[in-house]
Amino acid sequence: MSSTPVSATLPESTLVAHLFHQAAQPLTAATRARLAQALLDWFTAGWSAKDVPAAGVLRELGQALMPGAGEAALFGGRSSRTTPLAAGFANAGIAHLREIDDAHRAAMLHPGVVAITPVLALASSCGLTRERAARAIVAGYEVALRLGEALGARHAGLFHATATAGAVGAAAAAGMALGLDAPRLHHALGIAATQAAGLWQLVDDDAHESKSLHPAFAVRNGMTAAFAARAGLPGARAFFTGQRGMYAALAGDGPSAALDGALEAPERLHTTTIKAWPACAMLFTPLDATCALIEEHRIGAADVQAMEIEIFPHALKIAGVQWPAKPAEASFCLRYVLAVLLEKGGVLDIADTEAPDLGNPRLRALAARMQVLPNEEFQQAFPQRRPSRVTIRLRDGRQISAYRDLRRGDPEDPYTWQGLQQRMRTFVPAMDHAQAALLATWCEGFTDAAQDALPCAPAGGLFGAT
Repeated sequence: MSSTPVSATLPESTLVAHLFHQAAQPLTAATRARLAQALLDWFTAGWSAKDVPAAGVLRELGQALMPGAGEAALFGGRSSRTTPLAAGFANAGIAHLREIDDAHRAAMLHPGVVAITPVLALASSCGLTRERAARAIVAGYEVALRLGEALGARHAGLFHATATAGAVGAAAAAGMALGLDAPRLHHALGIAATQAAGLWQLVDDDAHESKSLHPAFAVRNGMTAAFAARAGLPGARAFFTGQRGMYAALAGDGPSAALDGALEAPERLHTTTIKAWPACAMLFTPLDATCALIEEHRIGAADVQAMEIEIFPHALKIAGVQWPAKPAEASFCLRYVLAVLLEKGGVLDIADTEAPDLGNPRLRALAARMQVLPNEEFQQAFPQRRPSRVTIRLRDGRQISAYRDLRRGDPEDPYTWQGLQQRMRTFVPAMDHAQAALLATWCEGFTDAAQDALPCAPAGGLFGAT
């Protein structure tokens, strides 16, 4: 395939040019720090799920679909390495199992799992330096989030944007890691766009256990698209804005300017949310509001006579489970997570969603006293805000209420580096001090320009390999 330049008039061309312009700029201290946080968040998500049965299924599936020896490490896998595609597929699925991987308000997707996973899977075989890996990850975030924002809320109500916009973001990350030039990277994005899919029907049909396949396939497809473009295959050029491109075909209704506008803004990496709760991000503002009421009024489950939760309706399209019938549904049930939070005095941890006590009569009785009310006025603020109001009538006659429209961990209320390390230990209680220190040190190395030329290739121990 020749490297014939694509049309400079296409928004997609502008986006590709922006990626290369961005990659040519010095990495700022703020971007380095935010990248280290994103990496620690990604490792936390993978470690938290590496030993659950579903992780074993994903590792075996990756090996069966993409067999062979390689240099890429697997979360929880054996010390022997595997192929980049198998590692990308399995690690993306594993890092999404716990629902604690980073999120984004406007794009409504999980960017780290599609931007970081392919780069670290390719790091050894491509001989990536830390700087080149950083550039590739930043590009993956940029593309996934810009496309997700442009696709908007109507799209996100039908499709899992981690699987759609995420596939193209994964192609951007993999393509930059592979060293594609601008024309070939554009083709890679176009090839990935034709493979972008992920229906929310799985939620309606109680198939929550397969949700982790969305980022797994997105990363596999994005990496494959980058390899295909490198091999000479062309991709759709107007893959997003064309008459049969993603925006038209996948029910896009967001601001199209997000694709190629505001190019002078800081990298989209800075706009992500690091999740404070092991649950669907759509439920975070009522969790934050209820936690605030617990802390302020020193209340617990026994004090609650009745509870009313007003929430933006889109949340219930994704996390509208009335009461979980199986563990995979616990993270998507507002009544369950709030009942646990009140029963445990403001605590909701990994064990509560991994092995939920779904038959607990106290939790079920408290859930029965909750009324969930979709608020159309709140919906008007979505997705830039996630409004909810929690009102509790106490047995002593008092009525208390709290409103939240931003989430702990949002860019407006970020974690500190120390807070992120504590979060990792909370979400991965089996991790010992030496493992935690090793991970934190490796991720923090990306803040140091003196380490830019060092090999990125992460050791298997960082993945909890056995």
